[in-house]
Amino acid sequence: KVCISGIKQTKMDEDFVLPQNREDSTWEEDDEEKMEESNSDISDEGPECSSGRVRGWESLPDVCLRHVFEFLSDRDRRSADLVCHHWHNVMHSPSLWRYRFFHFSGRLSKYRQSEYCSAVAYAQSKGVYLQQLEVNVYPPRRSLAARRLEQAISGLLSELIRVKAPLQSFSLVRLELDRSSWSTGLRNAIVSGLLLFLRRGSSKLTSVCLNGMRNCLNHGMELLSALSLSERRHSPQCYISSLDLRGFFSGTVQVYLNPSFHRDLHRLQGLTDLSLNYSCLSDELLAALQHRQLESMRYSGRDRNTLQRFSLQCSLNEPHQQLVCGSSWATLASNCPDLQVKLAVDQVINTNWLEKILLPEIPLIEYSMTAFYAPDEEWSVKPVLSVMLPRYRRSLQYLTLDLSNCSESVDEELLELVKACEHLEQLRVWAFLDIRTVERLLHIRLTQRNLLNKIRVRIYSVNDDTGHQEDQLEEILNSYLHLPPELEFFAVIYPFV
Repeated sequence: KVCISGIKQTKMDEDFVLPQNREDSTWEEDDEEKMEESNSDISDEGPECSSGRVRGWESLPDVCLRHVFEFLSDRDRRSADLVCHHWHNVMHSPSLWRYRFFHFSGRLSKYRQSEYCSAVAYAQSKGVYLQQLEVNVYPPRRSLAARRLEQAISGLLSELIRVKAPLQSFSLVRLELDRSSWSTGLRNAIVSGLLLFLRRGSSKLTSVCLNGMRNCLNHGMELLSALSLSERRHSPQCYISSLDLRGFFSGTVQVYLNPSFHRDLHRLQGLTDLSLNYSCLSDELLAALQHRQLESMRYSGRDRNTLQRFSLQCSLNEPHQQLVCGSSWATLASNCPDLQVKLAVDQVINTNWLEKILLPEIPLIEYSMTAFYAPDEEWSVKPVLSVMLPRYRRSLQYLTLDLSNCSESVDEELLELVKACEHLEQLRVWAFLDIRTVERLLHIRLTQRNLLNKIRVRIYSVNDDTGHQEDQLEEILNSYLHLPPELEFFAVIYPFV
């Protein structure tokens, strides 16, 4: 953090409320004139010193001041804006206002303005510079908080449309509209505001994240259709290259059965990064992504819009038992040679289902698995470690496992998997393991796997007193004091609750 001393301020509000009573200028008065200079920013030359001597902060070039101001909070920026005319002018540099993060909770505070007022005030004064916007929502538990959230989000989107904000990246996370605190009217108002924003205020969007929105099928398809139509209007000058729809639909919706979903994703010709729930996956979707790529190459003569990253999230409480053919994956991978697939599996512990999900034709580079199961359950993680994951020994780079395997030992299977994966770069394991497995992992890294430069091991223990195990671990680590500098290694004993 950078601290600026000597800043004087006559009056300062707790929220981002713009000073209105300055005689020399206000934040709003210069916005139109500053916007004309948005591509060039303010000159990198600072004010000249008549004496030719370095006099301190006032002699810093504008580019240095902008760099310092980037680290300041809104309150400190308001203070810096009141120091002098020069700092006031630098504070209006568009580069300082191109990114904004809001966290909405729907709660009121006597120390702060409402979220609606602070968001709208920011959009009114600085929306003309805004290129990246992230809104993280704390899901409401009561209808009153939901009403405040709807007001804040709808007001912000409406103001962004009015000022014609040049947004390139838009993220609205964790709305969770399937909660009972959202009434039908509030859900409709949120969706209507987003639809209007996508139709009128998305001319420059290249990245959209609506993770955790949890729409019903009709609302979700309306939004996706508006997004694809918006891209068709503004292509080829602008197109959506990154789309995150994990948790976009409610967990009970079988999206893979809806042909409109495949059709709308097929229309996104510029897509290179796609994130979905496994409930959306089907042969028809993979075929639509494949045909999208072929059409893009045929009409544009370019191969730059190839799908490169495909992230899937598979959860026990969402549809995941549909049949997807390995040949569909193989065809997509052949048409998208740079395709990399990331798969996160949460609490799916049925071996037959996992066998259908982990097809060998998938170009899998990252696998994450959480599997908490009771000791009396007739399930073992060993087939995953010894049969399914070794299929990706030539592609797997990142592996994360969180297992409650207190009734079975998986040390040997884990070590053999690490040996088999030729390109493994990162390993995170939280499981019941033998202490000596840490030493064996280090030995494998130092003798066989030079690419494996990030290892995190959390050894679960059923004992409240882990002192003896910690002493054993410390003894092992003390014998490896001189590890390669590029290796990030961490191991800890952790009581399992």
